[in-house]
Amino acid sequence: MDRSTSKGLRRASLALGAALASTVLCATVSAAAPVGTSGRATSDRAAIGSAASPSAQHACPVIYFDLGETLVHTADDGSTSYLPGAAAYLRALREHHVKVGLITNVPPSWGATDSERAARLKREVDATWRGSAPFAWQDFGDRILTPRTDAERKPAPVLWQRAQAASGRCVLVYQAETTEEVQVAASLGYVPYQVEQPHRPAFLPVSLVELLGRLSR
Repeated sequence: MDRSTSKGLRRASLALGAALASTVLCATVSAAAPVGTSGRATSDRAAIGSAASPSAQHACPVIYFDLGETLVHTADDGSTSYLPGAAAYLRALREHHVKVGLITNVPPSWGATDSERAARLKREVDATWRGSAPFAWQDFGDRILTPRTDAERKPAPVLWQRAQAASGRCVLVYQAETTEEVQVAASLGYVPYQVEQPHRPAFLPVSLVELLGRLSR
């Protein structure tokens, strides 16, 4: 990482930390993201806000997610659906032209390549899906990273490192429900966000994602 990129990341981390510290007190920041527990707002207006202007269309940052219990939930009966607020959040990122990806553990035996394993993952999830709308696989493109061997399974750092190698100078965000994964991502230079924590938005607010995009230029 060159000096200018490192400086930009430091500025982004400082700005993000300051913004997150004020989330509880600042209603405008809280309203900028969809929220994901019972009683939280789920309307398109709250989730998306105003449409992004052409000047807001940019390649960075890229937001990577864990899948299970971060974006989707598997019920006791084996059915799968979005976690509350997840569909609206992905829709908001799509409206703001933010690229998203998945870093998720699946059996390496599911395929010889990421695309083969991703195809099997899609079949497995879709076969048990009970949501009113299908999972938004199209948003993730080829940015679905899965372990090639058992040794690459998270929390090993390999998948995060592979995402970094494919993302150039983009600031990378990682959102997951587990503390350990978030800590590993942070140690590798990702902007970390642990989802579904009390007293703050379920996901990293879209307004802060856009701030990261501006700071990464």
